[in-house]
Amino acid sequence: VEANVRGRDIGGFVSEARRVVTARFKLAPGYYVTWGGQFEHLTAASRRLMVAVPAALILILALLYGAFGSVRPAVLIFLNVPMAASGGIVALLLRGMPFSISAGVGFIALFGVAVLNGVVLVSFIRRLQDETGLEAREAAARAAEARMRPVLMTALVASLGFVPMALATGAGAEVQKPLATVVIGGLVTSTLLTLVVLPAQYRWFTAGSPPEDPRS
Repeated sequence: VEANVRGRDIGGFVSEARRVVTARFKLAPGYYVTWGGQFEHLTAASRRLMVAVPAALILILALLYGAFGSVRPAVLIFLNVPMAASGGIVALLLRGMPFSISAGVGFIALFGVAVLNGVVLVSFIRRLQDETGLEAREAAARAAEARMRPVLMTALVASLGFVPMALATGAGAEVQKPLATVVIGGLVTSTLLTLVVLPAQYRWFTAGSPPEDPRS
């Protein structure tokens, strides 16, 4: 039996179809039902994604630790990941889109940009402390003001580049839309929270430890 799914996600369609088939049809002994085609590819890709996303997060955290030589600034910058993820999830909900493989890839790309903004801000805070001897709170406030434009530019360039994909209606739109929606929504929240939450939390994460120069 072949079917083309339009206007909804394949995973949701197959889940509903399974319930209907199980409830209405009693198969004779020796017969069974399998679900293949695009759903089979989706299942395989989902398994790979379950490995790729945690691996990407672990690699990001390891690179942050290598760049700053300390766990505290690495964890502080890593907080941008859940901040970005919340925006991506809300954007998907607002557009009525389910989580898909392309959305998962969008989250990985989003985490990279969000962490980059955090690195820009924290690096500047630590440089200010090293050069001027300012306390953490004052250095964080000045850095947030001085680096507002670079952080906003980084987020805007990435967001505007994904706008055509988010509004796509032609061939491939079902793949492009979730990816772009996740990136744009996540960058909105991560950028705002990076400039507000990260400086506010900086002094708590660095309490009791002198500033160290980043190695990158």
